[in-house]
Amino acid sequence: MASCSQDYSFGPHLIRRTEVFAETPLSFAFVNLKPVVPGHVLVSSKRVEPRFTNLSGSEVADLWKLAQDVGRAVEKHFGATSLTLAIQDGQHAGQSVPHVHVHILPRRRGDFEKNDDVYDAIDGASKQLTRSGGAAAATGEKLDLDAQRRIRTPDEMAAEAAELSVLFQ
Repeated sequence: MASCSQDYSFGPHLIRRTEVFAETPLSFAFVNLKPVVPGHVLVSSKRVEPRFTNLSGSEVADLWKLAQDVGRAVEKHFGATSLTLAIQDGQHAGQSVPHVHVHILPRRRGDFEKNDDVYDAIDGASKQLTRSGGAAAATGEKLDLDAQRRIRTPDEMAAEAAELSVLFQ
């Protein structure tokens, strides 16, 4: 894989090359500002395109190949046993950044009370859900899964990207 030699646009946001840990001719992988689980990273097309359905066949193949390689590496690196890979294709699907990207989350047994809660945690538009069972359901207690996510500093993100880039040399 090519070295991470430039900054990239991620929709309206700038992704610094220090946050990128792997790239291919048409895609790049970078660390997440607010990871849901340790090792939650993103793979995106280099071309700024809001919709997955508008990518070329070459871009789709390149994006998914990099997602596969990154998934394999982060699962092992973070001691996980499974992966969640997710795309939100369009605003009404919960896409918060108008640029095609795949969320890759290394998963472990019990990391979410209910496995599908991971999607609510990923979905920036759906910040709350009702917990089922026990007193929480009876009281209607809401969990704010997004509140548990902390915005990381550029230095923290660069350190994780440097750690992960070694896996792709």
